[in-house]
Amino acid sequence: MIKIERILFPTDFSANAKHALKYALDFATERKAKLYVLHVIPKLNIPIGTGGMTYPVSKIYEDMEREAKKNIHHLIPKRFLDKIKIENIVVRGTPFLEIIKAAKKYDVDLITIATHGRTGISHALLGSTAEKVVRKAPCPVLCVKHPEHEFVLP
Repeated sequence: MIKIERILFPTDFSANAKHALKYALDFATERKAKLYVLHVIPKLNIPIGTGGMTYPVSKIYEDMEREAKKNIHHLIPKRFLDKIKIENIVVRGTPFLEIIKAAKKYDVDLITIATHGRTGISHALLGSTAEKVVRKAPCPVLCVKHPEHEFVLP
């Protein structure tokens, strides 16, 4: 049997990520694995001042972190909290790099990640975090596209 004791679930809190979460929760529950839920706050490229008023970038990051911690705390349905171990992680950086770093740091056995399924110009402009993770990950990666296949929890 393949050893899956630690699962990393990166999330951007999108509908696609919530769909992929079902897979991560099912694997974690089935294998009694620890689930690491990761949210990456991307680097901001914004002007410092607007209309003569300044708003510190550090304050923007603090607000984003506070909101992310609130969202990540409410992400896992309560019925799973007593079944599996969960660790919530919020970091700043480039999403695919931070996902790879977390996978190595926590020695995860599987990454379960949502893919938005972008193609064409949107893929060229935005890139694909999931694709970069698949190429660079130190472990297997399960990419979940929504709503390709409906997954039903028992």
